[in-house]
Amino acid sequence: MRVPVGDGAVRWATRGKCLRVLVVVHNVTSATRLLDVLPLFDGDLRIQLLATCPESSAFSAGTAELLAGTGVPVLPWEQAVETPVDLAVSASFGGQLELLRGKLTILSHGVGYTKRLAAPNTGPGTGTGAGADPAPVFGQAPQWVLANGVPIADALVLSHPEQCDRLRAACPEAAPTAVLAGDPCFDRVLAARPYRERFRRALGVRAGQRLIVLNSTWNPESFFGDGGAGGDDLLPALLPRLAREFPVDEYRFAAVLHPNIWHGHGPGQVRAWLDRARRCGLVLIDPLEGWRQALVAADAVVGDHGSVTFYAAALGTPVLLAAAPLHELDPGAPVSDFMREAPRLDPREPLREQIDRLIEHHRPLPGPAAYTTSVPGEAAVRLRTLFYSMMGAAEPEWPASLDPLPLPGHEPVSVTAPLHVLTRVPSPGEVVVTRWAGSPPAAECAGGEVHIAVHEDTRDVDQLELADVIFRDGLPDDPRFGSPAVWTEEVLQRHPGCALAAFTVGPAECVVRLRGGKPLRLLSSPETAVDPTAAASALHALLGAGEAGGDVTATRLAKLVADGGFAVRVGARRVRMRVVGLHPG
Repeated sequence: MRVPVGDGAVRWATRGKCLRVLVVVHNVTSATRLLDVLPLFDGDLRIQLLATCPESSAFSAGTAELLAGTGVPVLPWEQAVETPVDLAVSASFGGQLELLRGKLTILSHGVGYTKRLAAPNTGPGTGTGAGADPAPVFGQAPQWVLANGVPIADALVLSHPEQCDRLRAACPEAAPTAVLAGDPCFDRVLAARPYRERFRRALGVRAGQRLIVLNSTWNPESFFGDGGAGGDDLLPALLPRLAREFPVDEYRFAAVLHPNIWHGHGPGQVRAWLDRARRCGLVLIDPLEGWRQALVAADAVVGDHGSVTFYAAALGTPVLLAAAPLHELDPGAPVSDFMREAPRLDPREPLREQIDRLIEHHRPLPGPAAYTTSVPGEAAVRLRTLFYSMMGAAEPEWPASLDPLPLPGHEPVSVTAPLHVLTRVPSPGEVVVTRWAGSPPAAECAGGEVHIAVHEDTRDVDQLELADVIFRDGLPDDPRFGSPAVWTEEVLQRHPGCALAAFTVGPAECVVRLRGGKPLRLLSSPETAVDPTAAASALHALLGAGEAGGDVTATRLAKLVADGGFAVRVGARRVRMRVVGLHPG
């Protein structure tokens, strides 16, 4: 690179007298924490941001693309270690950081430093078995924090005094570099709590639904891992059970996976692994941007020994552990205490009962909230003071602040797996609807009628010929479908076994057509709405479509219109649906 630093900088740079701040990005995981603090330099005309990647991480895939997206000039590592800077900021170790020419501060990329991880060129360490040589604790042990007996960092940022105590015990030489400056990531999460309902709506969670976040760190013994040598692999049996045991209108699932899973195996592979679960309604959260909002929105988290699960517990969210390999953790770290005390998932027992019991009887453990940060809300002020003091520069006159968590884009519910719909009619004009994206437990179906509802875009195309209800969603003026009225007519013509077609045009409205009938609108209040396709199945049950004769169906429909509609019960919710005529177009 020749400009803004390099051989041509003096000649070509427009603002060449800036203080240089070098951001050292090992991988996408560390980038998430560095992006938290970059806004502390916003607006300061004295600062030139630079970035580099040591390419020492096994998980460096995706890092170059991420850095390009920031718009910050990226130096090759060879040039970075030859370029004098006023401050270097990293969120990881490794890659010969001691070669950098400037003051170095290192942030944590988790809840302090808790995991055992072999340092480069020190052997793997086992951490298990009698007499085994455990791997050193990442970010605490001399193998990680010293180079030639000297601390690598000029400032090692920690979020709680207990982390300082463990550092002092593990590596006294590095203890003077410890700086208590809080946790900027968790501060952003805390500040976002007032927007919980917005985040839930963005994730497609409706009133009365429970959002369950599945969270996994990386490595074979994590929740998402295959268990390694001799371990158990939970996922092949667990994922299909989510579809069979949890009604789609009462529960919403989202997966938050560690970036090292995404970039260790490839984003395309992760999506392929979870394809069937996604077609059953699972939302796969972006590893860079959306996971904190999902934590704020969650009703419960099924997780493991990673930092995200600990953050969830610190928020007071109920946590169920699907994996807890204590031998991988520093036994003196608070996360180890949490792993010993938190409830465990039992894969042999019904999952829904465990989740419901977890939520209804939840009592937060005090450790996570107490030990995540000792100075909540203060990270921006403390970190900016640290950064500028290390550069020997005065801080800007405006207050230090972090970016608020952005509102994610809307993730509408998209279940394209065939739905098994159980309906009961406890009284005239009222239908209880329960829908599963897999074969429901036989005991659940006693005393009701079951029909099949299938999304038009299903990959299980053979099920379209067996469907009683076919549905899709879209904009009412989308020219590809002509109009909802045109689409419903085409579907009924194409699939002679289908009794009702439903086109969802909004969160509280769909257009339906019965075989031989005119198009109708089903409407409810947006604030309390159930999925309109569930209401379409309720209408199918009320009218006895496919069983009653045409005259009987028409009479029942006329009565529904005259009565002002009908009621749908989904879980604990009861919603009134209006039936309104629609002129075909």
